[in-house]
Parts: sequence; C-alpha cells; structure tokens
Amino acid sequence: MAPEFDLIRRHFTWPVTTAGTLGVGDDCALFLPPAGRQVAVSTDLLVEGRHFFPDVDPRALGHKSLAVNLSDLAAMGAQPAGCVLGLALPDIDHDWLAAFAAGFRTLSERAGCPLLGGDTTRSLSGRTISVTVFGHVDPAQALRRDAARPGDDLWVSGRLGAAHAALQVMLEKWSVPADAPVLHWREALERPEPQLALGGRLAGLAHAAIDISDGLAQDLGHILAASACGARVDCALLPAADGLQMLGEAQRLEALLGGGDVYQLCFTSAPGQRDAILQAAAAADTQVTRIGAIEPQAGLRLVDGQGRTVADGFAGFDHFRA
Repeated sequence: MAPEFDLIRRHFTWPVTTAGTLGVGDDCALFLPPAGRQVAVSTDLLVEGRHFFPDVDPRALGHKSLAVNLSDLAAMGAQPAGCVLGLALPDIDHDWLAAFAAGFRTLSERAGCPLLGGDTTRSLSGRTISVTVFGHVDPAQALRRDAARPGDDLWVSGRLGAAHAALQVMLEKWSVPADAPVLHWREALERPEPQLALGGRLAGLAHAAIDISDGLAQDLGHILAASACGARVDCALLPAADGLQMLGEAQRLEALLGGGDVYQLCFTSAPGQRDAILQAAAAADTQVTRIGAIEPQAGLRLVDGQGRTVADGFAGFDHFRA
C-alpha cells in the first residue's frame, strides 16, 4: 500500500455510526441534514510557525485543529454533522500522527462531529492543517453577525486573555512574575474548548454572535460593521483569566481586548432575555458576563469603571501583518 493510503488507514479511518452518512474511503463524503435545517460550513487553516509552535504536543494540536472550527459552528448556533481533514506533512512520523489523531478523534467523538474524509500530501516546509466542518441550524435561529440591534445587551462567555498572555511569554515578549500561572495560560492557548453547548442554547435567544479568534475588539467590530451599529464596552466588567491581575494595566487590557485564540462567544441579546441567557449558560456549564450594550451610533467605545474613555489600540490578530 502506498505510504499516503497507509497513513490514512492507520490513523484516520474510524467508523461512522450516523445513519445515512458515508465517511472515509470514497470520492466524496455523504450526509443528510435533518429536515428543515440549513447546512453550516466553516474551514480553517493552521500553519506551523504561524498558528502553532513546531514542538507543540501533537495530541493538543489535533484537539485544537478541530476545536477552532467547531467554535465557528457554535457562533452560528449550529450543531455538528461531520468534518474533513487535510494534512500537508514534511515527512511521515507515525508517533506524531498517532498522537495528533488521538487528540482529533477524542474531540470529534465528544462533539458528535465524525471525520468524513480529507486529503494528505507532502509539504516542502512545515506542517499545514486544514479542517472543514459541516453542521446544521434552523435558518430562522442562526446567530448571524448582521443581527445586532441598538439597545441589545453585549455578552461574552468564559474568561479572556489567557491564550494571549501565554503566547507573549512563550515569544519572550513579556516578563511575568515567577508565580504567574503560565502553564494554565498555555493550556488555554493549546487546548481551547469550543462553546457548542452554549451556542446551541443561544439559538432563538441571542441576536448576533461571533467567536473570539482574533481578539474581542476586532471580532466585535465585525458584528458592528455587519449590523451597522456601535457598542459600548465597560472594560471593568471584562472577565479576566486567572493570573492576569499580575500583569501591568496595559498588558492586561491588551490580553483582554486584543488577545486572540480565545474561542469564547461574543453575542448580543435583548435586555428582556437576561434571565434566559443566564439559564442557558448554567445548562451549558459555562460562565457568561454582560460587558456593555449595542448603540445606534457607529464605532466601539471602551470605557473604564467611571465611564471614562479608554484608548483603543487593540488591533487584534492579522495573518498578513503579524
């Protein structure tokens, strides 16, 4: 058997138990969304040296490769149906592949997102990973970016800033106290948890949503642009990851507002839905925090606890500028 097909057979051929679904082993995958549901599709690339360090734990990388895509489904209020995986590898390292596949498969099975197919090829440089996920959503309840309304509450799930703090420490750009929880921060960077349970429960409750991949300020800006409105964010209310209080104020705000790789949800909803939002978060075993409001005038206003303007220099991540 050719090395490529042996690689697929050994590491990525898993049984698919979903009725009506055809997985790995044919020219195309086949699946059928439930009646009345619309297909949701998202794809992401992870490139060695850009999105992950060469020495990252391959099991964690397998997890993250799928997690960042599942996070997009969560942001639409969609449920997973399956995924395909593309790998460009400089060589075949079966130990690395076994660990990567184990991390990918564990999350795949936990999320109900079976691997349906994909492709492998030789890379002339580092590793590149491409994942496309398929899901389904009630089209009347999809959490689109263009649905925010003036007067809406503005919420975020989870806590912010850990992944950015980890990256800055690993790049030796930040010096932090010896007792800073760097390992905890690095876990957030390398093993993010997609908020699928919360996203599914927000469908029909929230108006607009986005997952925070490139920084809260930048990603919220996409909602504001699509919805032709603005927002006020009270920086004193931003839910910070453990240990960020050890940082200087400028570093802390950079991590909270500009830090990427968060994969929590930023969403808007009517004030009358506050109790329902908190109940949905409790059912999903997830923290949510109300951090501001949507405003009719364009632009993002950042204010401190006394209502004073905070300078906005938090550009977020850009693949072609970083």
